[in-house]
Amino acid sequence: VRLLHAAIEGTEYDLQAELKVIKHHCDMHGLGPSTQHILDAAYERRIPIVRLNDGNLVQLGHGNKQQRIWTAETSKTSAIAEGIAADKDLCKELLAQCGVPVPEGEMAKSPEHAWEIAQDIGVPVVVKPVDGNWGRGVSLELTKEEDVKNAWPLADKESYTGVIVEKFIRGTEHRVLVVNYQVAAVSRGELVHVMGDGKSTLQELCNQQINTDPRRGESEIFPLRPVNVEKNPAVFLEVQRQGYTATSVIANGVKVLIERNSNASEDVTDLIHPEIARLCCMAARVVGLDVAGIDLVCEHIDQSPKGQSLAVVEVNAGPGLLMHIKPAKGQARNVGKPIVESLFPGDANGRIPTISYSGGPEIDGFGPELTEILEDQGHKVGLACDQGLVMNGRTINKAPSANWQSGRNCLINKNLDTLVMQVKASTILSEGLPYDRSSLAVITSLGAMEGLEEWDILTKEQHFNVMRTVVDLVLGSGHAVVNADEVSLLPLKDLCDGKVIWISSSADNPIVAEHVKNGGMAVVYQGENIQFMGNRAEAEQRSPIPLKQPPVNLTKALALAAAGWAMDVPHHLLRADLRQRY
Repeated sequence: VRLLHAAIEGTEYDLQAELKVIKHHCDMHGLGPSTQHILDAAYERRIPIVRLNDGNLVQLGHGNKQQRIWTAETSKTSAIAEGIAADKDLCKELLAQCGVPVPEGEMAKSPEHAWEIAQDIGVPVVVKPVDGNWGRGVSLELTKEEDVKNAWPLADKESYTGVIVEKFIRGTEHRVLVVNYQVAAVSRGELVHVMGDGKSTLQELCNQQINTDPRRGESEIFPLRPVNVEKNPAVFLEVQRQGYTATSVIANGVKVLIERNSNASEDVTDLIHPEIARLCCMAARVVGLDVAGIDLVCEHIDQSPKGQSLAVVEVNAGPGLLMHIKPAKGQARNVGKPIVESLFPGDANGRIPTISYSGGPEIDGFGPELTEILEDQGHKVGLACDQGLVMNGRTINKAPSANWQSGRNCLINKNLDTLVMQVKASTILSEGLPYDRSSLAVITSLGAMEGLEEWDILTKEQHFNVMRTVVDLVLGSGHAVVNADEVSLLPLKDLCDGKVIWISSSADNPIVAEHVKNGGMAVVYQGENIQFMGNRAEAEQRSPIPLKQPPVNLTKALALAAAGWAMDVPHHLLRADLRQRY
């Protein structure tokens, strides 16, 4: 808006400053790239998504069909497995006991103890935190006493539980992503160097040759971080070992190693040898992680483990996915897809039956009555309507609850398997609806227009365009129950992706007759009976339901019968409930 005003009025406009604010807002409130990638895969499957906090905790699916993710951790990620992965010493011990090759090493209580261990197992060694991640505090290929002792406090700073000294394994570092005990992607690392020009300082060379890489940035959307020699302890120690500081001018043609803990940046998924893949999957099984990042060092990823230097150096819970989504080289991998498939196998989509209903006074009480019918069938129902919020028979709120928040509360409740929600025009206009699609929509009239002037809804046509939402959202596999006696609702038939069930107080309604003739479904009142017309693939025949007397609210009775039919309520239960009420 400010940009448009500036263009119209010919005033100054600082685009870069505005973009900086927008980017900061996205960094603070947007989803991380790994989380967003998984959600994109869920969206492809039309699995509903509910964000549960301002961070990366997201619910996939509704009610008792839901799963949750927190970045690359899922509902199936065991807390015990996560604890084992965080304890590098315990993890390595378990892997070794199960035949997974790991580097020799042990815990170091002090810098002096670290050097003693290094002498015992033989240099070069690796010094790293026991419970670290993202390569923080890791120093590689140390051979000198001074370097080992200097690396110990660096690792200790990044750890709550201690420091481990391990034998350095020669080869290239790889990150193998294992999902549901299958290899989903493999990235190969690269060592980062700069080349001296005889006039620039080491930090200036990093800025010129490394930090200009478009993959590097401060926010989490970038797979790599900018290099700051003074602020990155691991980089500082690495260059110090080579006799340099950030302000050292590097001679022309001299190559300086900046980072040894390789940045996995090249996709090599298609190259991994089956035996190496098997070892990585075994490592994930031993730890018990459904989604695991296996840090593997080997000389040749495409050759058998036999005859080469190879070891699993770490198993990581909640691994970052960005290196696989946006590799610097090679093919990008859709790693969100196998994660979603592991949570929702086959055709599962995480949806529970979601029923909306709308209308005027003729629909009052419909939600509670339908809820009782569904509960008699064994459903655990959440009801959000003018009569209150009820979950599984327990009244949560007696105040009117036909609103977004109450519907959402039902959808995130793991104890519920069905939602029944009353939908009003004011709710659609002010808040929207908490679900993306519904299984069943019941609409008996457009309802009253009072109060809609606030949203500039002034005509019946505008009112219709609001209320059509309840039918627009019906799934292709769902149903819409529509009152054929209301002329204003007749155009809804062509807006429904699912099947329409007309209800009418007369079996002679020409709209109903034509609909049934063309293979459609209808529920009508005929000869003091509720009559089911048309065919549906069911195990039982829907015989007429006689009523004791003509009901005061016939429209609601017909809507209940049609909703029960759409929801596959057994006919004897539906018959008993309707006869008891009417």
